[in-house]
Amino acid sequence: MISVSKIKIDNIPCLVIVENEKAMEPLPIITYFHGFTSAKEHDLPIAFLLAEEGYRVILPDSIHHGEREGNISSLKRQVAFWDIVMQNVEDLQTIRAYLQAENLIENDKFGVAGTSMGGITTAAVMVKYPWIDVAAVLMGSPKPSEFATFMLEQYAKTDNPEIPQKEIDKLYQELQSIDLSKNMEALNNRPLLFWHGDKDPVVPFDHSFTFYQKAREKYDRNKDIHFIREKGRDHKVSRFAILEVVKWFKKHL
Repeated sequence: MISVSKIKIDNIPCLVIVENEKAMEPLPIITYFHGFTSAKEHDLPIAFLLAEEGYRVILPDSIHHGEREGNISSLKRQVAFWDIVMQNVEDLQTIRAYLQAENLIENDKFGVAGTSMGGITTAAVMVKYPWIDVAAVLMGSPKPSEFATFMLEQYAKTDNPEIPQKEIDKLYQELQSIDLSKNMEALNNRPLLFWHGDKDPVVPFDHSFTFYQKAREKYDRNKDIHFIREKGRDHKVSRFAILEVVKWFKKHL
């Protein structure tokens, strides 16, 4: 039987999905980050399937989302997009430290995945944390600097207040430290899966695909980095994608 528990890790509201009879045992961990304007509960279907395979799955709420939403306006949340990603990166460190302290990680096995903003987060943490063993990026960009440019171009077409150039310059500087496309040596042959619909209007398909084409040259074994292109798919994760992610973790973690 699969159990779902609500916990707080420091100030991070999380759901923990795990086989009930193994809840207190050390298990391989998968932390799954949700997308922009979503929340942890929305990823329960994939978490359930992963938990059935013997993983302990952690679903955290990002800042300005779910239980951490507060009274932020839609515009302010949009402008805070990269602050949210950066905080996700920090939160993952906090989550792992908690699980280590509770002796809940089996042999340090730790995987990360996410959807859209969560996929962007997943690529970012691959730069920062060599202790991540396996990752899966669903319709996310491993090119945050390029994606920031894309977002700013979209923002400029609106009537929203102009963002000062000083802030934009600061953002690009900060993004260097989490840009996997500029830090490919951080991959270090770790298994990495991409899934992306080729009709995605929100996160450009080419960001992940062109990254993959270059990144696979860095791998000793091509099968450790894999790209799944779903033809005609827009910015919505399919059941096919979910099942492929489960297969990926079963194979590599």
